[in-house]
Amino acid sequence: MGKGRNTTKRLTKKQLTELLQDFFTRHPQETFSFKQVFKQLRLDTHPVKMLAVDIMETMAWDDFLSKVSENSYRLNLGGQTQEGTFIRKVNGKNSFIADGSDKPVFVAERNSMFALNGDRVQVTFMARRRHHIKEAMVTKIIRRAHDQFVGTLKVERDFAFLVSDSKMFAQDIFIPKRKLNKGKDGDKAVVKIIEWPSMESKNIVGEVVDVLGKVGENDTEMHAILAQYGLPYKYPKAVEEAAKKISGDISPEEIKRREDFRDVTTFTIDPYDAKDFDDALSIREIVNSKLSNSKLYEVGVHIADVSHYVKEGSIIDKEAQKRATSVYLVDRTIPMLPEHLCNYICSLRPDEEKLCYSVVFVLDAEAKIQSWRLVHTVIRSNRRFAYEEVQEILEKYYRTGKKEGDYAEELIVLDALAKSLRQRRFAAGAMKFDSAELHFDVDENGKPIRAYYKKSLDANQLIEEFMLLANRQVAESIGKVKKGQKAKTLPYRIHDQPDPTKLDRLRQFAAKFGYKVKADGSRSQITKSLNKLMDDSEGRREQSVIQMVALRAMMKAKYSVHNIGHYGLAFDYYTHFTSPIRRYPDTMVHRLLTRYQDGGRSANRDHYEELCEHCSDQEQIAQQAERDSIKYKMVEYMSQFIGDEFDAHISGITSYGIYAEIDENHCEGMISMHDLDDDYYDFDEKNYELVGRRHHHKYQLGDPIRIIVRRANVERRQLDFELVDM
Repeated sequence: MGKGRNTTKRLTKKQLTELLQDFFTRHPQETFSFKQVFKQLRLDTHPVKMLAVDIMETMAWDDFLSKVSENSYRLNLGGQTQEGTFIRKVNGKNSFIADGSDKPVFVAERNSMFALNGDRVQVTFMARRRHHIKEAMVTKIIRRAHDQFVGTLKVERDFAFLVSDSKMFAQDIFIPKRKLNKGKDGDKAVVKIIEWPSMESKNIVGEVVDVLGKVGENDTEMHAILAQYGLPYKYPKAVEEAAKKISGDISPEEIKRREDFRDVTTFTIDPYDAKDFDDALSIREIVNSKLSNSKLYEVGVHIADVSHYVKEGSIIDKEAQKRATSVYLVDRTIPMLPEHLCNYICSLRPDEEKLCYSVVFVLDAEAKIQSWRLVHTVIRSNRRFAYEEVQEILEKYYRTGKKEGDYAEELIVLDALAKSLRQRRFAAGAMKFDSAELHFDVDENGKPIRAYYKKSLDANQLIEEFMLLANRQVAESIGKVKKGQKAKTLPYRIHDQPDPTKLDRLRQFAAKFGYKVKADGSRSQITKSLNKLMDDSEGRREQSVIQMVALRAMMKAKYSVHNIGHYGLAFDYYTHFTSPIRRYPDTMVHRLLTRYQDGGRSANRDHYEELCEHCSDQEQIAQQAERDSIKYKMVEYMSQFIGDEFDAHISGITSYGIYAEIDENHCEGMISMHDLDDDYYDFDEKNYELVGRRHHHKYQLGDPIRIIVRRANVERRQLDFELVDM
C-alpha cells in the first residue's frame, strides 16, 4: 500500500490521464464519485486528487466522460461519432440532434457537407476548445429528407435556376435548359435534385418535375405551400378510378348484419362549408326499468364506416396511409380519401342510407353511462345542421325558454348532457384551452375579404364532448385489462406531462401580471392552477399571450401503441375513432376493433407503432402547411392597408424583433429590431422581453402598442410593421 501511495505522488498529468481513461473504459456502465475514483486508483495525496478532478472535468468537456452530478462521472457511451438529424438555419447557425436526444449541437456551415434541413447524417464531435460551445462536423449524409423543392424559375439565355422558397440554400439550384420541362421565367415550379453538392462541385443541379403556374396566382401559391412540405396537391388518377368503382348501394344482407338506426332521430352538425360528414348523433328517450320517474337517453355516436369500403392493402388504402390526414388550407381541403368516397359514399349525407361504426350509450339525465355497446350500424340522417344553426336554436332557448327550430327538443337535451360531461371532465383535471382560431372569408378567386377569430361555442362543444366520450370509451375497452393480462394492440392518442422547465418559465411570466401558478406538485394541483390562470386572465389584454406561453409548456399530442394517457384531457385511455374520413389512425382503430370483436388475435405492435409515428409526423407537416396558408392569406389581406395605423399588442418577442397582433383583425406582423432606433435592445429570452441598454425601456409580451403597416410581401409571406410614436 505504501508503495502505491508513493507512486501516485510521482504521477505526471499524462500518466494520470491514461490511468483514468483505462479505469472508466473498464467500467463502462458504472458511475463513480470522486471519493470512489480516489479509492479505486489509490490517489491519497491532495495534489494528485486535485489533478485527477481537473482531468475528469477536461474529459467531460471533451465528451469522453459524462458528468452525472457535481462530483460524479461515468464513461460517455454516446461516443465521438453519432447519427441523427441535421437542422439547417437561415442565419447559418445549423445544428445536429442525436438520436434519443433533444439537445442541439452546433454545426458550422463549413462543416455541414451541404446537408439540408431534416437530413439524416453522421457526425464526429470536434475537439472542444476552452470557452467555446460544443461543435460537430458532418462526415456522412445517410439519407436526404427531401429531394424536391419549390421556388421561382429564373430563365436566362444559356441556363436557368430555381430561387427556392425555403431560404435554406446558400445558392440557387442550377437547372440545365433541357431540364426545364416547359417552365418559363417567373413560373413557380417543383424541382427534383439530380446532382447534390460535393467537394468537386458545390452546385446543386435539378430538373423541373412540375410547373405550378405564375407567381401570385392563388392556385399556384396554395399548391406551392403543399409541394414545399411534400404534401400532394392532386390525386393519382389510378386511385380516383378505383374509388369510382365502389358502389354506395347497401344490400339487404348487409343491413341484416347491422343494428338498424334508420328510424331513430339522427343528424349531423358540421361547419357550414363542410362536405365530408364523418360523424352523426342519434337520440331517443328510453324507459328506465329501475326508476320510472327517471329519464334515460340512448345516444348514438355514429361514425362513417370507412374500413368497410377501403380494404387494407388496396390502392386506395396505400394512398390514404401515405397521406395519413386531410390537409385544411384557408380556401380548400386536400382530402385523405378520393372525393367520391369522402364527399359521397362515406359521407353521412341527409336522407341517404349510410353504413356506420357506432358507439351507443345509455345515459341518465346527468350524462352518466348506464351501459354502452360498440356496433356496426346502418343509419339515415334526418338533417344536416351547420354549427351556426344549432347555436341559434340553443341561444334562443337559453334566452327565452322557447324550443324553436328543427329538432330543438333533441338538441337541447344533447346540449345539457354535453355540459354535464364537460363539467365532469374539468372536475377530473382536464385542461381549459379554448383558443380562438383565425379564419378568413374568401371570394370566388380565393382572395381574402374578411379576417376574424372563430371561438368554440356551445354547438361546437356539444359535438366535441360526445366525440371525446366515444374515443375514450373504445380506448378503455381495449386498453383497460385485468391485472396480469396484456392489452391488445391499439393506436392511442397520447399526451405527456408538461415540460417542468417551461412550466416554471410560465410561472415566472404569469407573476409579471400578478397571477400565481403552481409549477410543481401533483397532476391535479398543477392542472387546477393552470385552469385558474386561464379563467382569471380571460377577457384581459394579456389573455392571448398567457395562453400562448402556457401552450408552449405543453407537450405535443401524438399517436402510439404505448399508452401513457392523455394529460390535457385527463384521460387514462384515449384514441381517435371518430374521424376516419380525414384521419388514417381512426381507420386503423376501426379495423382493429372489428378484428377483436370477431375474436381476432392482437395485431403486430411494432408494425402499428411505425404507422403511428408516420401519422404523427404527417399531422405535424399538415399543420405547418395550414399555418403557412394562413400566413399567406394574412399578408394578402393586409396588402390593402399599407400606410394605415392600427391598435395592436405584442404577441411575440425574438432576438431580431417584435411580433405584433392587430387588435381589430388579429393579423400579425414583424417590427424589426433595426426599426427600434431609440436604443440598443437586448433580448431576454427567459422573461420574453426586450430591454434597452441606455434607457432601460422594456417591450414585453402583451404590451399595447400602435403600429403602421409598412410592407406586405406576399411571395415571402412577410408582413412588416413600424411603431407609431405615441
